[in-house]
Amino acid sequence: MEQFQVEPVLGRHITVGKFDLSFTNSALFMVVVFVLLAVFVSGGLKRQLIPGRWQVMVEGAISFIDDMMRVNIGPEGKKFAPYIFSLFFFILFANFIGVLPLAILPGLHTFAVTSHITVTAVLAFVSFGIVLVVGFWKHGFHFFSLFVPKGAPALLMPVIIPVELVSFLVRPFSLGLRLFVAMTAGHILLEVFGSFVVQGLNAHGPLGILVSILSFFMIVGVSALELLVCAIQAYVFALLTTLYINDAVHLH
Repeated sequence: MEQFQVEPVLGRHITVGKFDLSFTNSALFMVVVFVLLAVFVSGGLKRQLIPGRWQVMVEGAISFIDDMMRVNIGPEGKKFAPYIFSLFFFILFANFIGVLPLAILPGLHTFAVTSHITVTAVLAFVSFGIVLVVGFWKHGFHFFSLFVPKGAPALLMPVIIPVELVSFLVRPFSLGLRLFVAMTAGHILLEVFGSFVVQGLNAHGPLGILVSILSFFMIVGVSALELLVCAIQAYVFALLTTLYINDAVHLH
């Protein structure tokens, strides 16, 4: 589990009083993700009459987010597009950077920031906070009508309202846990098959070689699946956030 350990980049902790202010590998890779995302977006700011490939790629990404907002929220969703764009591509870049095979080079090792519940929980609770702020700002206390489905029998309200309330409060936890579990499980699976390869080669026998070969092919397959999961998890996180915002904007 060493690949998930948060450590100071400089090798020593920097403490001020009781607070640890060390610049960790987790913070370093979040800065790397931010820089790469800023460089990626900068290609779309040229506004050339005949756009190049980079500008077309950025404009396509923006159109993708705009379509998501228009379909799931409607015209009012355009104001939330910058946040959803940042959320989607931060998670996407962080996921992809976390699976880069930099460990084949001496002294280098990637760090998947989305494999830590602290990072995914912050993203989830920020999204949930936006939902609450939008809901109460737009509807006031009428926002609580979200927990009363239209057309539901009045006799069932004592049961339906608590169920709706619990399902609403669980949203940030499900958002954060889904991304955290998916990324952590994929990295652990790759580590397990990697250890099978090494142990099989160290066995010095035909069975060990067979185990190593099969494990190597499993690594290739899991790596391809992991790339797909990286994109899917970013999309699901952004999509669910837009659906939750839609509930706050339009209620039922």
